[in-house]
Amino acid sequence: MTFSESVSSCFKKYFVIQGRASKSEFWWFQLIWVVCYLAAILSPIKEIQFISFGVIILILIPLLTVGIRRLHDTNRSGANYLWSLIPFVGSLIVLVMMLGDGTKGRNLYGDNPSKKTKKKK
Repeated sequence: MTFSESVSSCFKKYFVIQGRASKSEFWWFQLIWVVCYLAAILSPIKEIQFISFGVIILILIPLLTVGIRRLHDTNRSGANYLWSLIPFVGSLIVLVMMLGDGTKGRNLYGDNPSKKTKKKK
């Protein structure tokens, strides 16, 4: 999945927690958050900080939902995201869960998002 496909998919599924998200979909969208976060805290220019915080607020919900779908891809419950509430260690636990490959084929949460399905006419 390309960067633009990832962003488009995450915004189309703004409130969707059902289903699965591929590694590329999750990590491309995560890249936006990281860049905006770093710009917001490191930039000496107030306008860039303001825009970065605005983008962070805009992508907060889809960032959470794509994270839950990514956990589903690894055949884990979205409730595992709550580990990140434990300072430092919890975030590392969730990070390790996100790094794993998705389940090949179908799992409890749906079909493999990495497979391209042919549309029937």
